[in-house]
Amino acid sequence: MTVTEAELASLTFGCELEYEGISQSTAATVVAETVGGTARYEGSHLSNWVVTMPDGRRWQVVSDGSLRGGAEVVTPILRIADMETLQEVVRKMRKAHAKVNERTGLHVHVGAQGMTPKQIKNLVRLFYKQETLILKAAGTQENRIRRYTRKTDHAFVDTICKMANPTMEKINTAWFGRYNPHPYHYDEHRYRALNLNNLWDSKGTVEFRYHEQSLNAGKIRAAVLIDLLMVLKAKNAKAASAKNPRPYSETSAKYDFRVFLLRLGAIGEYFKNPRKHWMKNLPGSAAWKNGRRD
Repeated sequence: MTVTEAELASLTFGCELEYEGISQSTAATVVAETVGGTARYEGSHLSNWVVTMPDGRRWQVVSDGSLRGGAEVVTPILRIADMETLQEVVRKMRKAHAKVNERTGLHVHVGAQGMTPKQIKNLVRLFYKQETLILKAAGTQENRIRRYTRKTDHAFVDTICKMANPTMEKINTAWFGRYNPHPYHYDEHRYRALNLNNLWDSKGTVEFRYHEQSLNAGKIRAAVLIDLLMVLKAKNAKAASAKNPRPYSETSAKYDFRVFLLRLGAIGEYFKNPRKHWMKNLPGSAAWKNGRRD
């Protein structure tokens, strides 16, 4: 069934966009000019610049220890209606000579307020089953997977799958290895492709850390949309299976991912451009599972 823009509009999201080649003050000026806000240096421990939009929402431009100089642009809470604004910020960053490389990443947070423990369980199982294929489609670098974007822990998935009646306390204990209702901001458990740490802090989000940063506004839109689709699927599904995680096959990767997208509801003109971005990195044929047989 096709997911509609109205269904996507029910979700909130935010992005952390990492850049090099551009100073924090320049990035803040670019954001302010794009969103129609005002930029101000607040000088906290991350040397924050803050851009306040006319509606009061705040963009932050902060330093990041993983970057060589540069800036990390942190959006406020956004909705689908804000997508064009986000894309325009990316376009203007490119014009301001921002750079992306192996050190820069894109993190997408999707609002999880109101998600039930069962829906969180669904999301974990859905993501885990397709994780290798998702990372290949995103072009996630191996060095990032080894350190900052580690794959979902099998023992955690096994534990959560056995929960007939999951609770947030049980999921928390399985995630951290002990009950930890107030995790430290830099807790090591956050370095997963799918990060659940923020379910237990003021953000109240699930974070997808597997994306490579880009100066292509279409790629940024595609990255946000697939994460929204996975959360929407997890919220609407009666159940999701984690049995038999999909093995990655060079001959059928593109076909397998197309089927995954169809099951997420990425059908129709609205998703046409995102589908191109999602499938670009994968080998094989989108139409034939193991190659056309003439």
